[in-house]
Amino acid sequence: MESLHGVINEINDFLWTYVIIIALIASGVIFTLRTKFVQVRLLREMVKLIFGSAGAKTSGKEVSGFQAFCVSTASRVGVGNIAGVAIAIVTGGPGAVFWMWLIAFIGCATGFVESTLAQIYKFPRGEGKFHGGPAYFIQNALHQPRIAKLFAILISVTFGLIYNSVQANTIVQSMETAFELDKSITALIVAGLTALVIFGGTTRIAKLAEMIVPIMAGLYLISACIIVLMNIEKVPAMFALIIHDAFEPQAAVGGGFAAVFMTGVRRGLFSNEAGEGSVPNAAATASGKHPVRQGLIQSFGVYVDTWFVCSATAFAILLTEQYAIGGELTGVALVQTSLASVYGTYAPHVLAGIVFLFAFSSIIGNYYYGEVNIAFFEGDESGILPSGIAKNAMNIFRVGVIAMVLFGSFAELGLVWDSADLFMGFLCLTNLYAIARLGKYSFIALDDYVSQKNNGVEEPTFDKKIMPNTDGVKAW
Repeated sequence: MESLHGVINEINDFLWTYVIIIALIASGVIFTLRTKFVQVRLLREMVKLIFGSAGAKTSGKEVSGFQAFCVSTASRVGVGNIAGVAIAIVTGGPGAVFWMWLIAFIGCATGFVESTLAQIYKFPRGEGKFHGGPAYFIQNALHQPRIAKLFAILISVTFGLIYNSVQANTIVQSMETAFELDKSITALIVAGLTALVIFGGTTRIAKLAEMIVPIMAGLYLISACIIVLMNIEKVPAMFALIIHDAFEPQAAVGGGFAAVFMTGVRRGLFSNEAGEGSVPNAAATASGKHPVRQGLIQSFGVYVDTWFVCSATAFAILLTEQYAIGGELTGVALVQTSLASVYGTYAPHVLAGIVFLFAFSSIIGNYYYGEVNIAFFEGDESGILPSGIAKNAMNIFRVGVIAMVLFGSFAELGLVWDSADLFMGFLCLTNLYAIARLGKYSFIALDDYVSQKNNGVEEPTFDKKIMPNTDGVKAW
């Protein structure tokens, strides 16, 4: 088992260092140029769409644009935004934060393209309900069903099972540390809540995410803002340190500039998920009159994840000066220490509550990505899955999710976490291949949306006839 773990780590290091990061950066730059910097010129429109769809009433099993945004945010805004940023600063120094911001900026364009494509090629499932994502446009537009089903299996296993076991483990550990709560009790509570939500269907997931995401993000951002205000005189020096160390890292950073750059880029990519093919699964569920609407909303989600939530963690750590580059204090423990230096001994208890919200919302969001893709196999007779499993795939998957939540509450998860990173690498490459081939259709849709807005149309509508090829467009 140890040798297997070593092989997986070696493959991960090569993939993420030399292949995936280059592919993601290159695609992000190309999409930024092809969309004419959509992340800047339509920023106001993004904000308008998000707030305009917040609280919007839906009928039947419809999912609003804001609800779809909350589902995706629930998945990508997790404990990684707390522990991951702390690890990045300890490993790569304050300069890693700059590269984290930069990769989020170009990632916005990638996020726009993949989410717009998910909307264009979403699949209607009745009662105002839609499914979609890379598996759907790989099958319906590129006509490569086996690759599509492979993607569906990989994302279901990675997010729905493995990543959820990690999130459950984090909840159990934080509750035990803060409240000395027995692991078994926490595990049963989390498993029970998970079952209650996931057996309730898409609408319940969307409504829960719509409620919990603003609360969890708001609490965390407020706590960070207070720290910033209490240390306002240090803020200019903090920004100067971040920018300086991005190009001239401190001697304590092993590996110099390359280490700072790679640490920041990897942290940004893992956190905002732009280009990995996960967020489009949520984007496709939203109802709306034009696919670009959800593309813009989800593009802004990259900013929320990295520029807001990850920055909140970075500011709390840097302003309280509790960190040491290369030090042993890192991860959630470093964030707890940073908050405790300001808020006192109650900080670990408050952070445990925030971690619970972050991690549980991630469990729900991750499960949903699996649900969308497992729907690919219900009644499928292609031979990818045995017919008996295919007919009952959804319920089998739901039971598997609950089982992994229980398993993850007690397991040592080093091997499964690294295995998930390997799966994610293959997911990322598959998705980038697909959106590189289909990206031109998102550019056409964007030009159409902007043209209608410039002509005074308040709410643009999409006509698939503007597409040079409507093959695979089934919901418009």
